[in-house]
Amino acid sequence: MPLTLHDTMAGEKRPFTPADPNRVTMYVCGPTVYSYAHIGNARPVVVFDLLYRALRHEYGEEAVVYARNITDIDDKIIKAAAESGKSIEEITQRFSRIYREDMAGLGALPPTIEPTATGHIGEMIALMEKLIAQDVAYVAEGHVLFAIDKYTEYGTLSRVNHDEMIAGARVEVAPYKKNAADFVLWKPAKDDEPGWDSPWGCGRPGWHLECSAMIEKNFGPTIDIHGGGQDLRFPHHENEIAQSVCAHGGAPLARYWLHNGFLRMGADKMSKSLGNVVLAHDLLKAWPGEAIRWALLSAQYRQPLEWKEELLVQSKRQLDRFYRTLNELSDVEAAPVAPPESVLSALSDDLNTPDAFAALHQFREEVGNAPDDKRAEMKGALLAAGRLMGFFTANPSDWFKMGTGGGPAVEEIERLIADRTAARKSKDFARSDAIRDDLASRGVVIEDGPDGVSWRRR
Repeated sequence: MPLTLHDTMAGEKRPFTPADPNRVTMYVCGPTVYSYAHIGNARPVVVFDLLYRALRHEYGEEAVVYARNITDIDDKIIKAAAESGKSIEEITQRFSRIYREDMAGLGALPPTIEPTATGHIGEMIALMEKLIAQDVAYVAEGHVLFAIDKYTEYGTLSRVNHDEMIAGARVEVAPYKKNAADFVLWKPAKDDEPGWDSPWGCGRPGWHLECSAMIEKNFGPTIDIHGGGQDLRFPHHENEIAQSVCAHGGAPLARYWLHNGFLRMGADKMSKSLGNVVLAHDLLKAWPGEAIRWALLSAQYRQPLEWKEELLVQSKRQLDRFYRTLNELSDVEAAPVAPPESVLSALSDDLNTPDAFAALHQFREEVGNAPDDKRAEMKGALLAAGRLMGFFTANPSDWFKMGTGGGPAVEEIERLIADRTAARKSKDFARSDAIRDDLASRGVVIEDGPDGVSWRRR
């Protein structure tokens, strides 16, 4: 079944056809690296990682080029550096590293390209010079601004009217603007801020300009897929389109636009500004990354997702079923086969992960009942589906030792088991039983067998 994707610009699902099947291009807006990423920030990473995997499966690993940028200059970064007493480089390097580690913990493959804003200042200046020469951008008081009145298609992606544009522009309404919704491409740097020389003085880029310059440098005028969170449709992606289309003679910036839905805490979107955030970094200390990934993919990516601990509990339990099956097949060598067609069909339908999960569960039941001569093939298909979706990477025996939301750490469990073994040897059975009961009360089951003591989390 051919891959279909919901194109935000078209407002409907469309069969995906890349401009060049030998070089499929995708760009996803990445983090501003001044703090830890919350789990809402992680949703687009996991969603577009799944799409990346699906594209690699369809077109070949070498054919898909995936860029996820890093914004390493921004007001929030400057503020974080000032408050911490650290340099901007220290802040951005630290949180870039943590971001990569945390996203890898959620099973996200590294992107093919990871461009940075500060690595593309020259391209940004060249892009602004084009826009000024075409009279769609202007200089005012050291700023370079894009004149939205000069681009008649402005607002097509987000479908917002002019009044909503001004209300949602997230830019300063300043007297030097010709239109209140004109957005900043370049702004002068203050004396205590980092800046770069330009024809308009020492300054730094606006957020929207960065992505257009990085796309042009690494891909050319038009890419196949541009992705990001729903909150980026306006103004960020709308502004990207305006400046890129005008700079490149009307060539579209992207052939398909994809946006994932919000992750919510109660009635509100998860947001650092609202203070209702759960950090991916903290979750990974208490839960297996695969359980968090399963939770993030439990709703179809365009739909909102309510985040609560019960979702993690349910996701871990579902994965437990697969790991039990794989543990039962531990003596079977998996055959090198493709994922089940039912899973591929669900993912081909605009990454319909709820249907893909249902298909996985159905196939798991079939694996459990498979005759001996089919077990290798079916185990291989199950593992292939896991590789495609980013699951079943752990050793089954290790899986059941992983944390489940705040239970005792592995180091503590093993220390207590050693204490219990010593107590049993000295015939202190009261101490032995107390340790066993304490661990049981915290969700850890100890099993004594002929080969020694084993344990698992309940």
